[in-house]
Amino acid sequence: MMKHAVILSASPRKMGNSDILCHQFMKGAEEAGNTCELISLYDKKIGFCRACYTCFRTGKCVLNDDMSEILEKMQKADVLVIATPTYFLSMNGMLKTTIDRFLPKWQDLGSHDVYLIITGHDSKNGLKLAGEELTMIFENLGNQIKKIIWGENVWQKGEVLNTAAMQEAYQAGLEI
Repeated sequence: MMKHAVILSASPRKMGNSDILCHQFMKGAEEAGNTCELISLYDKKIGFCRACYTCFRTGKCVLNDDMSEILEKMQKADVLVIATPTYFLSMNGMLKTTIDRFLPKWQDLGSHDVYLIITGHDSKNGLKLAGEELTMIFENLGNQIKKIIWGENVWQKGEVLNTAAMQEAYQAGLEI
C-alpha cells in the first residue's frame, strides 16, 4: 500500500547533513512507490508559541504564519520524518519552536509511523539526548518511532555522504 511521508527538515543549511539524509530517505521511499513532501523549516515563517491557549477553544493558533499549513500536512500524512542537527546535545531551536507550535492540533498528530534523523559532530552517545527527547514527544502524541537514523561524527556540510547513515536513511525510506 502506498504511503505519504511528510519530512520536516530542521537543517539550517541547504543540503547540510540532516537535509542530505532527508533526501536519501525520500529517494528510498519514492523508489518504493510512496510519495513524500519535504518541508524545510528554515524556509517557513514560524513564530514562537505565545502560551495564550486560544487554540484550546478554537483549534487554531492566533499567529498567522506557516504553521497551520504544516500541521494540516502532518495530520494527513501516514509517515512523519523529523530531522535535526544537534545543538548543545539537543534538537536545534527551529525544530523546538515548531514542536511548541503543535499545540492547536496536538491531539490530532498521533497514529503515525515516525522516523527520526539526528546529526551532529558527536558520536551516538552525544546525540542520544536529542533522540530521547524526540522519542518521548512523538510517542506521547500517540505515534510509533520506527527508526532513529544517527548521522554521527559529522559537522561540516556534506560529511555525512560517506557514512553508514546514508544507507540507513535510504533503506528506511524503502521500508515505509
